[in-house]
Amino acid sequence: MATPRRLLPSVSLLMAFESVIRTGSTMAAAHDLNLTQGAVSRLVQNLEAQLGVQLFRREGRRLVPTDKAMAYARDVAKAMDLISRASMRVRAATGGGTLALSILPTFGTRWLAPRLPRFLTAHPGITINLGTRLRPFDFAEEGFDAAIHFGADTWPDAGFAKLFDEKMVACAAPGFLASHPIRSAADLVGLPLLQLETRPNAWAGWFAHHGVTTAVPLGMLFDQFAPMIQSAIYGMGVALLPEFLAKAELADGRLALAWGVPVPSQGSYYLVWPHSAESHPPLIAFRQWLQAEVAGGLTEELLAW
Repeated sequence: MATPRRLLPSVSLLMAFESVIRTGSTMAAAHDLNLTQGAVSRLVQNLEAQLGVQLFRREGRRLVPTDKAMAYARDVAKAMDLISRASMRVRAATGGGTLALSILPTFGTRWLAPRLPRFLTAHPGITINLGTRLRPFDFAEEGFDAAIHFGADTWPDAGFAKLFDEKMVACAAPGFLASHPIRSAADLVGLPLLQLETRPNAWAGWFAHHGVTTAVPLGMLFDQFAPMIQSAIYGMGVALLPEFLAKAELADGRLALAWGVPVPSQGSYYLVWPHSAESHPPLIAFRQWLQAEVAGGLTEELLAW
């Protein structure tokens, strides 16, 4: 059902309203928008008249936002951000279309980025715009066409394709291991254990897999794997890392295995997308390429084994 025209304020009205809320005054909003203070005040008044709702209380020369105004401002900011993203995508789009893709930061830089040139070579008309997110989000609010996500296949109202499983290895700097001899998994209990805040039970699962059921003391907390890897390299503790992310550091000797065999994670990597983007040509091309890339990598690992 079409929205009544009277409930669709112009962008200029919404920009003035959002700026007053964000900056805290009509004077600051005027400077923000390169308008006069009087012009900002008139725009706000026109918005109130169009909506038929008082958004601000007038206290002298001050505008104090009402509760309704604060709630409305949150929705307006989201809508304006979505329009801005869409405009940028239109400007950046080439003949093959654009794919707005959300990625996990370390996965994106270490696994996806080195492979993306192959996709762009095979699909020269497609533009990929990348953004990083650490947790699932609302596709409708964020404006992404797809996301690469770790966890389970439970993203609400989305299609998905499983990419691959993950195995975790306990790693530390060689110097750290030389000064902290480890002869069994239980020896790690007394050491600083680096952990990811989105995986609070990872160490418990690793210890249980190796037969250790005592309480697990924990060390520093990180929101991404990249700084955790660097902290481990500099001897700040033992890091529990996805095997494929730690491969380079293990190969060049900056990290070494602390103890034990690789332990399967309680989750996998998925490509997910909103149902509304199911037939988006750039997404179809990227999904097919990504699945072939994963299959090729798994074949290489089996041959190496």
